[in-house]
Parts: sequence; C-alpha cells; structure tokens
Amino acid sequence: MSNPDSFIDEVSEELRRDRLFRVFRKYGWIGVVLIIGIVVGTGVVQWRNAQAEARAEAFGDAVLEAYDLGNAADRRAALAAISADGDQAHLLALIEAADPAEDKAATLAALDRMISDASLAPAYRDLAVLRRVLVAGGDMPVAERRASLEPLAEPLRPYSALAREQLAYLMVEEGKAPEAIAALQALIQEQGVSRALQSRAAQMITVLGGTPEAPPVAETATPTAEIDDGFED
Repeated sequence: MSNPDSFIDEVSEELRRDRLFRVFRKYGWIGVVLIIGIVVGTGVVQWRNAQAEARAEAFGDAVLEAYDLGNAADRRAALAAISADGDQAHLLALIEAADPAEDKAATLAALDRMISDASLAPAYRDLAVLRRVLVAGGDMPVAERRASLEPLAEPLRPYSALAREQLAYLMVEEGKAPEAIAALQALIQEQGVSRALQSRAAQMITVLGGTPEAPPVAETATPTAEIDDGFED
C-alpha cells in the first residue's frame, strides 16, 4: 500500500475515533443512568424480598403462638388479632375455620365471612363453600347443600371433582343408590382425579352393593429406545 493510502487510512481512523468520542460525550450519560437504574432496581427487589420473608416469618410465628394457647376461645382471639392482608388474610380465614370440633358455630361464621368477601379470589370462595357444606353436614338441608355444590361441580372449577363426590353422597342420603353408584363410577373413570378420591368412591360403591370398575390406565410415554432420533449408528 502506498504512503498516501496509509495517510488516508490514518486520518479516517482518527475521524472515526473523534466521532465516537463526541457521541460518547453526548449520549454516554444514558448508559450511566441505565447502570444506576439496574443497581437501584436490584437493591429494591432484594429489599422487598427481605421484607416479604420477614413478614411471612412473623405471620407464621404468630399463628404458631396462637395454637400453643390452651383453649379454642383463646386461640381464636389470638388469630383474630394477627395483622394480615392479601393471601395471608385468606390463609388466616381458613385457619380460623379449621377446627369445627372445638366450636362449630365459630367455624361456620368464619366460612360465611369468606364466602361473602367479594375481594376473595374465586378459588378461595369455592373452597370455603365446599368446606361449609362439609362442616354443616346434616344441620344443613339437602336442598341447600345441593344448591351450594352444583355450581362448584361445573367443569373447570378448581374443586369440581370433590363437589361431584359430595353430590353423589347426597344421592346416597336420599336413598338413590343406583344414581350414586353411577356418579361415583364416573369419577373413578375420569382422568386427573386423585387416587384418594378414586379409592373413596370405590369403597362407597362397594358399600352400596355395586362393583367398582378399575380406573383407566394412565398413558405412558414412548420408550426412549423406540424413538427415531434421526442419527445413524
């Protein structure tokens, strides 16, 4: 390469460096701001996580301390005094409704508060309705229990299978054994139903004089050795 060409290349390189330096002086502060933003954002996230962890630990400690108290009345008073919101408030409401043997009326009242809480997530309300039917038992008329359970039994509801199980038990209570056996058998055959529910349904079918059918065999994945991976030996 001739000297003039080398000189031109050197000048061009110098111009590029000068242009890059001017650009950096003009826009370099943006990168600095971005770095500061990332550092501050990371710090805020870590602080929030630490606060949430400390809050969860305090909530758990308060619940455990409440359950260490001697009687149901003191436990309920201690649980009611715990500060909670969001998911913790929902969990606390379920805890308050978890001991019907000690105080059935208070348990039903706690469940009624959950059911009437419009801010509660639908899954929590469904669980409260199901729990209330179970706790109330025979004290609640069959027609009212059915009216409470039928919406929960609709497809895609989170506790659909459990609600249909309870509806089958209502049929037993009404003396409709054949209908109950058919409903329970349908649950056994349904994909995705837990083994515990299938076992309960089978036992009830046997008690009613029926013969439970075996649940469907779950599909298994194709063995690895049978998969054509496209590679030759």
